[in-house]
Amino acid sequence: MDQTPRLIEGRRHDLGDGFTVRRLLPALLARHVGPFVFFDHMGPADFAPGKGMDVRPHPHIGLATITWLFEGSIRHRDSLGSLADIRPGEVNWMTSGRGIVHSERTPPDERRGGQRLHGIQLWVALPREDAEVAPEFHHHSADELPRIDRDGAELLLIAGTAYGERSPVKVFAPMFLIEAHLADGATLEWPTGHPERGVYVVDGELAWGELAITADHMAVQAGGKAAPLRARGASRVMLFGGAPLDGERHLWWNFVAGSRERIEQAKADWTAGRFGVVPGDDQEFIPLPEH
Repeated sequence: MDQTPRLIEGRRHDLGDGFTVRRLLPALLARHVGPFVFFDHMGPADFAPGKGMDVRPHPHIGLATITWLFEGSIRHRDSLGSLADIRPGEVNWMTSGRGIVHSERTPPDERRGGQRLHGIQLWVALPREDAEVAPEFHHHSADELPRIDRDGAELLLIAGTAYGERSPVKVFAPMFLIEAHLADGATLEWPTGHPERGVYVVDGELAWGELAITADHMAVQAGGKAAPLRARGASRVMLFGGAPLDGERHLWWNFVAGSRERIEQAKADWTAGRFGVVPGDDQEFIPLPEH
């Protein structure tokens, strides 16, 4: 990445039933920012009663996943036997390591009554030395996460370290992930100690030096001195970044790995049913894509 902030618009995908996802990472301008290799903004989507999200069981390797919700609820199940409903302000952090299977569905109560779903989905690549660790799942309630108040800015540290605080979420490399609410005109310095950084504007508008960043846009920077962010109106943003990855990663479907051979092995393992099943959600799965 360049040492000046660069703007990423992303690509919007319609998944049906009015549910859209905007993919920001990976992008031509930035394949990754710190350890973050995938960034989706999902919704907001209004599901009518009886409708909901149904992501059938599917596998992951070499990464940690997080869904951060602004509105709605999602039920997580995985092949470790984990069962947890995630709601706004809570963390479901799943480390796939050498392999895990999970599903994401609208919980029964929300499906019956209908709900609005809105959030961010991210993948964090594991360091090469940790890529084959045993899979884990951890849930953290909202009151476990550090809250940081600065002039005109309310910050919630979701993962990593920033501004002298540390999240309880288990991570494997230096990083930060923050939801920030900025008042009109507020200025926010970047957390120190993280060479790569990015910001995504959920609502509102920011100025990063000379660069204007409107809602649904991302800006990223690697190295150099980072100019502060300034809110042009009340804004809600996601701040993220960390240390550079220890080498490039291959991304194919839901797999992240340091070699193509490891991707091929994961493909063969999923086809052969060697990943295991999700207790309570073992009647269907997403087949390996043809391309």
